[in-house]
Amino acid sequence: MVSPEQTPPPKKTIRVLLADDQALVRGALAALLNLEADIEVVAQASDGSNIVDLAREHRVQVALLDIQMPRVDGLVAAAMLRENVPDCKVLMVTTFDRPGYLRAAYDAGASAFLVKDTPSSELAAAVRRVHSETHTVDPSFSTQSLQHGPNPLTEREREILSLAQSGAPVAQIAVAVFLSVGTVRNHLSSAIGKTGAANRIEAARMAHDQGWI
Repeated sequence: MVSPEQTPPPKKTIRVLLADDQALVRGALAALLNLEADIEVVAQASDGSNIVDLAREHRVQVALLDIQMPRVDGLVAAAMLRENVPDCKVLMVTTFDRPGYLRAAYDAGASAFLVKDTPSSELAAAVRRVHSETHTVDPSFSTQSLQHGPNPLTEREREILSLAQSGAPVAQIAVAVFLSVGTVRNHLSSAIGKTGAANRIEAARMAHDQGWI
């Protein structure tokens, strides 16, 4: 008979991948989650470029992805996992609580969305719920956030508005995106109409606030 002192610790049952470009944040999240008896962080990444390979190699069950990362962001990484490793659930963790991010995260295949200042106990609970295929939304988000429609801007409009945020002149934007000035003006006009803004600077600000760019 095995004495209580000889009883082995329970095996970790939820294998987690963390992707965040901030090493300190990533390390802190890993340390917190590894304290849980049933959760093990088995892989870490600074962006989503090798997310599929890591998920496959380490048999990841839940991936915690930051939305804003260099090279390949969390939204693209989530879509890659949905297509290539469908059994891996995605929990999106971000500093930003813009409605557009929430909508985009779910459209990309995320099962849950939490902001980074969520208490550690709630983070672990969210990992468990996602693992059990339960959708989770940070309570700071209103139900209306999920009711926002998809991003109305085209990829090109998002690119041009992102450049317009700095106040760059149209000619400079045109050079950056390899389009004519007239074509850039057309895209800006379309984006202004979709956002209901008065000008391109206001359209860029509104799109940023919504999480569309």
